[in-house]
Amino acid sequence: MYYRVEDKYIIYEDQIAYLKSCLEKVMQKDKNGSDEGYLIRSVYFDDMNNSALMENEGGFDLRSKFRIRSYDRDDSFIRLEEKSKRNGYTHKEMARIQKETVKELIKDSTSVYNAPRCAAVLLKEDSFLTKKLYCNMNSVLLHPVSIVEYERLAYTERGGNVRITFDMNIGASSNVERFFEGDIWSVPVLEKGAHVLEVKYDEFLPDYIRKIIDTGSLQKTAFSKYTLSRNIKNQIGEYL
Repeated sequence: MYYRVEDKYIIYEDQIAYLKSCLEKVMQKDKNGSDEGYLIRSVYFDDMNNSALMENEGGFDLRSKFRIRSYDRDDSFIRLEEKSKRNGYTHKEMARIQKETVKELIKDSTSVYNAPRCAAVLLKEDSFLTKKLYCNMNSVLLHPVSIVEYERLAYTERGGNVRITFDMNIGASSNVERFFEGDIWSVPVLEKGAHVLEVKYDEFLPDYIRKIIDTGSLQKTAFSKYTLSRNIKNQIGEYL
């Protein structure tokens, strides 16, 4: 198991325009997306004690969370992911999961105590990760709690396995049963005009990329889309 560096920054429209113009000269756009990027929608899981939320807010050195993710509302390609963090570095395990399985997992999500019954559908899947999710839904009542949706524009570079993403217009909703609907009503998690820049790499970040990112106006932040999605729900209410 290997871990990657993942640095995050809050970024604004003028900064995005400048960085895009520079990065396009030295990096490739993600081949899986269009020139305008792509839409990401994720449903996050937590247990009956909200452990993932508490560990994120507490900045625990070792923590993990499960999520199910789709791209551009394409129901034919859905991934289950477990994202782990250890001493500031990140690791991600991934497995394909079927739409019908996800529908069963989220349809009775209003009660945490439905988790073991909903988890039974995971036995139809054959990956190690789905089996791990099944165990967690039965042992600690892991269950879906929030949706996070945003537009992503990504750039890649083989040297250092670098991936730079602009995650824009980030919204959240607690209506996880609407995961497969075309449009969902969500609430912005950041102030107007604010977005997120993520810089991910393995052993090193090439100097020519580091110099572009190091504009002098960006500051690293311990940003969590999941944590903000839960806090928004707590502030505004269950109707999200």
